[in-house]
Amino acid sequence: MTSTSTTPSTTSQQELIRFLEDRFACAQACTECARACALRASLVDPGGNEDQELVRRKGIMCAEVCDTTCRVLSEQNSQDEAGIRTQLEWCRTVCLESAHVFDRHPGAEQTADACRTCAKACGEFLATLN
Repeated sequence: MTSTSTTPSTTSQQELIRFLEDRFACAQACTECARACALRASLVDPGGNEDQELVRRKGIMCAEVCDTTCRVLSEQNSQDEAGIRTQLEWCRTVCLESAHVFDRHPGAEQTADACRTCAKACGEFLATLN
Protein backbone atom coordinates (compact mmCIF):
# COMPACT_ATOMS: atom_id res chain seq x y z
CA MET A 1 0.00 0.00 0.00
CA THR A 2 1.41 3.36 -1.00
CA SER A 3 0.74 6.52 0.85
CA THR A 4 0.77 9.94 -0.76
CA SER A 5 1.10 13.01 1.30
CA THR A 6 -0.86 16.12 0.41
CA THR A 7 0.85 18.43 2.90
CA PRO A 8 2.96 21.16 1.36
CA SER A 9 6.71 20.93 1.63
CA THR A 10 8.55 22.98 4.21
CA THR A 11 9.86 25.23 1.43
CA SER A 12 6.34 25.84 0.15
CA GLN A 13 5.14 26.64 3.65
CA GLN A 14 8.04 29.05 4.17
CA GLU A 15 7.30 30.73 0.84
CA LEU A 16 3.64 31.06 1.78
CA ILE A 17 4.54 32.54 5.17
CA ARG A 18 6.94 35.02 3.55
CA PHE A 19 4.30 35.92 0.95
CA LEU A 20 1.70 36.60 3.66
CA GLU A 21 4.17 38.51 5.84
CA ASP A 22 5.25 40.69 2.91
CA ARG A 23 1.62 41.23 1.91
CA PHE A 24 0.75 42.31 5.46
CA ALA A 25 3.84 44.56 5.74
CA CYS A 26 2.93 46.21 2.45
CA ALA A 27 -0.69 46.75 3.49
CA GLN A 28 0.45 48.16 6.83
CA ALA A 29 2.94 50.51 5.12
CA CYS A 30 0.19 51.63 2.73
CA THR A 31 -2.10 52.42 5.65
CA GLU A 32 0.59 54.44 7.43
CA CYS A 33 1.47 56.28 4.24
CA ALA A 34 -2.18 57.07 3.53
CA ARG A 35 -2.58 58.53 7.02
CA ALA A 36 0.58 60.61 6.75
CA CYS A 37 -0.30 61.92 3.30
CA ALA A 38 -3.88 62.75 4.26
CA LEU A 39 -2.63 64.60 7.33
CA ARG A 40 -0.02 66.49 5.28
CA ALA A 41 -2.66 67.45 2.69
CA SER A 42 -5.00 68.70 5.43
CA LEU A 43 -2.28 70.96 6.83
CA VAL A 44 -1.79 72.81 3.54
CA ASP A 45 -3.91 75.87 2.89
CA PRO A 46 -6.13 75.15 -0.16
CA GLY A 47 -5.61 78.74 -1.30
CA GLY A 48 -1.82 78.49 -1.02
CA ASN A 49 0.79 79.06 -3.66
CA GLU A 50 1.56 76.66 -6.50
CA ASP A 51 4.12 74.68 -4.48
CA GLN A 52 1.69 74.21 -1.59
CA GLU A 53 -1.04 73.14 -4.01
CA LEU A 54 1.30 70.48 -5.44
CA VAL A 55 1.99 69.16 -1.93
CA ARG A 56 -1.74 69.07 -1.18
CA ARG A 57 -2.61 67.29 -4.44
CA LYS A 58 0.22 64.76 -4.08
CA GLY A 59 -0.83 64.08 -0.50
CA ILE A 60 -4.42 63.42 -1.52
CA MET A 61 -3.45 61.29 -4.51
CA CYS A 62 -0.92 59.22 -2.57
CA ALA A 63 -3.39 58.68 0.28
CA GLU A 64 -6.03 57.45 -2.18
CA VAL A 65 -3.64 55.13 -4.02
CA CYS A 66 -2.27 53.69 -0.77
CA ASP A 67 -5.77 53.22 0.62
CA THR A 68 -6.85 51.40 -2.53
CA THR A 69 -3.72 49.23 -2.47
CA CYS A 70 -4.36 48.29 1.14
CA ARG A 71 -7.94 47.31 0.29
CA VAL A 72 -6.77 45.22 -2.68
CA LEU A 73 -4.25 43.41 -0.49
CA SER A 74 -6.83 42.83 2.22
CA GLU A 75 -9.29 41.11 -0.09
CA GLN A 76 -8.43 37.45 -0.49
CA ASN A 77 -9.59 36.66 -4.03
CA SER A 78 -10.59 40.00 -5.44
CA GLN A 79 -7.92 40.14 -8.12
CA ASP A 80 -5.49 37.94 -9.94
CA GLU A 81 -1.75 38.24 -9.55
CA ALA A 82 -1.43 40.53 -12.59
CA GLY A 83 -3.97 42.95 -11.08
CA ILE A 84 -2.18 42.94 -7.73
CA ARG A 85 1.17 43.47 -9.45
CA THR A 86 -0.19 46.45 -11.41
CA GLN A 87 -1.65 47.99 -8.23
CA LEU A 88 1.64 47.53 -6.33
CA GLU A 89 3.69 49.06 -9.14
CA TRP A 90 1.32 52.03 -9.32
CA CYS A 91 1.46 52.51 -5.57
CA ARG A 92 5.25 52.30 -5.52
CA THR A 93 5.54 54.87 -8.32
CA VAL A 94 3.07 57.33 -6.73
CA CYS A 95 4.78 56.98 -3.34
CA LEU A 96 8.22 57.71 -4.78
CA GLU A 97 6.91 60.73 -6.72
CA SER A 98 5.17 62.00 -3.60
CA ALA A 99 8.30 61.52 -1.47
CA HIS A 100 10.24 63.73 -3.90
CA VAL A 101 7.60 66.46 -3.63
CA PHE A 102 7.49 66.23 0.17
CA ASP A 103 11.30 66.35 0.37
CA ARG A 104 11.15 69.89 -1.03
CA HIS A 105 8.55 71.02 1.52
CA PRO A 106 9.83 71.98 4.99
CA GLY A 107 8.12 70.01 7.74
CA ALA A 108 7.08 67.13 5.47
CA GLU A 109 10.09 64.90 6.14
CA GLN A 110 8.11 62.27 8.05
CA THR A 111 5.53 62.08 5.29
CA ALA A 112 8.31 61.64 2.70
CA ASP A 113 9.78 58.85 4.84
CA ALA A 114 6.38 57.13 5.08
CA CYS A 115 6.12 57.29 1.28
CA ARG A 116 9.57 55.77 0.82
CA THR A 117 8.80 53.03 3.37
CA CYS A 118 5.61 52.21 1.51
CA ALA A 119 7.37 52.15 -1.86
CA LYS A 120 9.99 49.80 -0.42
CA ALA A 121 7.32 47.49 1.05
CA CYS A 122 5.51 47.41 -2.30
CA GLY A 123 8.77 46.51 -4.04
CA GLU A 124 9.55 43.77 -1.55
CA PHE A 125 6.10 42.30 -1.93
CA LEU A 126 6.37 42.49 -5.73
CA ALA A 127 9.55 40.40 -5.43
CA THR A 128 7.57 37.59 -3.80
CA LEU A 129 5.23 37.53 -6.80
CA ASN A 130 8.06 36.85 -9.26
